[in-house]
Amino acid sequence: MAFGSFDLTAKEHSMRYPASATIAGSPVTLRLMERGDADAIVSFARQLPIHDLLFLRRDITQPEQVEVWVERIEAGLTTSLLLIDEGGEIGGYATVDRNDLPWSPHVAELRVLVGPGLREQGAGRLLTEEAFRIALEMKVEKIIAQMTIDQQQAISVFRSLGFKPEAVLREHVKDRDGVKHDLVILSHDVAEAQRRRAATGVLEAVSG
Repeated sequence: MAFGSFDLTAKEHSMRYPASATIAGSPVTLRLMERGDADAIVSFARQLPIHDLLFLRRDITQPEQVEVWVERIEAGLTTSLLLIDEGGEIGGYATVDRNDLPWSPHVAELRVLVGPGLREQGAGRLLTEEAFRIALEMKVEKIIAQMTIDQQQAISVFRSLGFKPEAVLREHVKDRDGVKHDLVILSHDVAEAQRRRAATGVLEAVSG
């Protein structure tokens, strides 16, 4: 059985990907990120507008910071999906990063970045929806997302998927020019998303 353009007959995401879909008439592939993708991630990040990188926890334009990301994937704390365009290049990614603090292991942060060439075509929504499935498998109960308050398009996508504003941190982010930006924190109750999906039969598709 399929949901959208993706084959969800496999319950475990390690078996469900790679998967193929079409965005704006062009074929794309979703697959799990691996250590061998590190250099391509750095190249992808260095092509992004600087503002897109403000809300990230680490500077992924630097190889040593991507190495930390890879180590978290290998430790089972993080799962990342890459969206590969028809030219074989990374067009975007989604990451579910579990909080490794002892007092909030039920919380994970969702980060989604889409390259300029695939924006406003549904790629961000697709990556976010797939990340929800991964969060369910990881037994995450709450997902948070952080972005600067002027990223209205991204905020709209997240809110359309059920994320709600939790806080605005004033002048919390400083860019490379020293300009300060407000940071908005959005959150989503994963258990509620699970109940909605159960009501529409999506979970049956996931479990096969």
